[in-house]
Amino acid sequence: MARVCEICGKKTATGGTIARRGLPKKAGGVGLRITGRTLRRFRPNLQKVRAVVDGAVVRLSVCTRCIKGGKVVKPHTQKAVAS
Repeated sequence: MARVCEICGKKTATGGTIARRGLPKKAGGVGLRITGRTLRRFRPNLQKVRAVVDGAVVRLSVCTRCIKGGKVVKPHTQKAVAS
């Protein structure tokens, strides 16, 4: 299963970290030098939730931004009946 939000389509993005050494010029140094670059991945915060889609309850892999934004309609839980 791919790491993709089933509502907004957010997926894994790539980027990099840059390692620098030295003192910035505005701090009185001679400037920063890049000493290394490393590729990395930015993964979406996906959660498996039960949601109502077209009147049926299904399990979806959804990012937390969609959950917080109210784009996911969660099913009502049934209350326990006292006997």
